[in-house]
Amino acid sequence: MFTGIVEEMGRVRGVSVGDDGGCEMTVEASIVLDDVKLGDSIAVNGTCLTVTAFDAGAFTVGLSPETLRRTSLGEVSTGSQVNLERSLQPSSRMGGHFVQGHVDGTGTIVSMEPEGNSLWIKVRASPDLLKYIVPKGYIAVDGTSLTVVDVIDEESSFTFMLVGFTQQRVVIPGKAVGNRVNLEVDILGKYVERMLQGYAVPAARS
Repeated sequence: MFTGIVEEMGRVRGVSVGDDGGCEMTVEASIVLDDVKLGDSIAVNGTCLTVTAFDAGAFTVGLSPETLRRTSLGEVSTGSQVNLERSLQPSSRMGGHFVQGHVDGTGTIVSMEPEGNSLWIKVRASPDLLKYIVPKGYIAVDGTSLTVVDVIDEESSFTFMLVGFTQQRVVIPGKAVGNRVNLEVDILGKYVERMLQGYAVPAARS
């Protein structure tokens, strides 16, 4: 479990492709390496990954074929910056929202418009994800806990704003229109939908 409050931006040292269709990625970091252990979970652009090796300046994680299909991590390369967050501890402050690190899918940036020192961003998402996104609700974009401003159903998109402070600490402002971002919707909406399915009235037989 994570909070969506990015601890630092790491830099990809290298990516190696395995024979099984997956790959290994090594990320240079500092803050998230404090007290790291083999098997620990670190969210990389919002994707919960397991540490398989580490040294004083970097850690390595494995990416399965399913992770590469569902997230945008298959697009990162040596030198790419990524958002990093260690898993939540019981004593941690809950600064964002409950983020599992289980990416639901990806969205595409369709616009980035500055307003003062803030940045408006619009992201297009598939209808099966957009139904869980509500104005003033939470969403994790590349692992960053954000508040949705508007949902534009006719454009299958939603908007959020990054203040100047946040822009300096996450990778989203460094992306461009057309780039993909990882999306994890608020799990509460999915639980409610699942529970309500038990109350659905079966269609009458003719």
